[in-house]
Amino acid sequence: MSTQRDVLIVGAGLSGCLLAVYLARRGHRVRVYERRGDPRVAGYVGGRSINLALSARGLWGLAGVGLDRVVMERDAIPMPGRMLHDREGRTGFQPYSSREGDAINSVSRGGLNLTLLHEAAAEKGVEFVFNHWCMDVETAGPSAWFNAPDQRNIRVDAEIIFGADGAFSPVRGRLQKQDRFDYSQTYLRHGYKELVIPALPGGGFAMERAALHIWPRGGTMMIALPNRDATFTCTLFWPFEGEHSFAALPPGPRVRAFFEREYPDASALMPTLEEDYEKNPVGSLVTVRCWPWQHGGTVAVLGDAAHAIVPFYGQGMNCAFEDVRVLAGLLDEHKGDFRAALPAFQDARKANADAIADMALENFVEMRDLSGRAEFQHAKRIEQLLHRAIGDAVTPRYNLVSFSTVPYAVAQRRGREMERLVEAVAARVPAPGVYDGAWEQAVLDAARPLLSTITPLEREA
Repeated sequence: MSTQRDVLIVGAGLSGCLLAVYLARRGHRVRVYERRGDPRVAGYVGGRSINLALSARGLWGLAGVGLDRVVMERDAIPMPGRMLHDREGRTGFQPYSSREGDAINSVSRGGLNLTLLHEAAAEKGVEFVFNHWCMDVETAGPSAWFNAPDQRNIRVDAEIIFGADGAFSPVRGRLQKQDRFDYSQTYLRHGYKELVIPALPGGGFAMERAALHIWPRGGTMMIALPNRDATFTCTLFWPFEGEHSFAALPPGPRVRAFFEREYPDASALMPTLEEDYEKNPVGSLVTVRCWPWQHGGTVAVLGDAAHAIVPFYGQGMNCAFEDVRVLAGLLDEHKGDFRAALPAFQDARKANADAIADMALENFVEMRDLSGRAEFQHAKRIEQLLHRAIGDAVTPRYNLVSFSTVPYAVAQRRGREMERLVEAVAARVPAPGVYDGAWEQAVLDAARPLLSTITPLEREA
């Protein structure tokens, strides 16, 4: 057992609560300070929170403290594929994998945050302090300054400080003032707004529950994820400006007519569309990259504070949970020595965080522009046939990202190799009138001479 340390976590969100559990079980005293009110009392503040897709990496992070089953039983709805909706209201299902049982899981951010908060608060040595806004951090010491509810500024001393405080992290803001700190933030020209599809009068789901629903419109899209109460959380991803944009459609009488034209099947299921569209704000989408993630083995950032990404691969939370378990493993490896573990942690995670940031941006183009195109769907059929027939040697990038814990950087390189392979096969075996056994054999015959271009996973990892 390592020597007990006094640890301060700034941020009681998903990664902050999970980190508190891991550290408490290693014998440390943990205090978690949060700027918002206690959601156990006030409820979770919605309207700006995209539903989350929990997949293998996030489950691995939760499993390290035995919370994977808890979360799956309380909060999750499996989604084995995506359901595409065209402008005429027709739908088509695209499975995420050729392997039975592969699915990502829809979870409510608020519900999951409450689950993790309750679990962390039940741990011996964990204390939560709400309504305290972090104003600054002193790396010497270290200590953090907070604005309390009575407007006093108070100083909290600790031995270790973690910033789990999101994309606009005050803890990272202090690290940025250190010499030779690299930082960039890049915004999409798109923003997001939440809407809702309620449960049917009898309490059932208004659409297929086992799917992530997408209305791709070329440059824009709407998605919908199922909730345990039979509602769907819908999210618009539109440009801020332009023809099909938030600027072009202010709240008002034109909203319903626009949705009836662009999303007719969804519009019919949204009785509170006009009200939701008016009251829910437009959020921005930012990618944050920085280095280093720690200072002196005593102050560090993780999750969005270190590597905020856009949500289009559903990996922000999963990456953060993976951060936490990797950090805990390195603390064990270094016998509780934070000064050794924190540099090792940032070295282990930086390239992978950059890789998933890039892939998330690429997947936005796939979801909004490509997923509805016939040539894309043909390529996906080839990819899944190869994986089903040949196995792990040709695992698609999506599977490596969502259904494995293969490092993100490896998944990115393998994805590029698979893309070239599938493009070559598609050029030789065009889309048939019927996808039958003869077509499948032709695909396999075309692919086999090219398999040597795929690097074996064991060699890359």
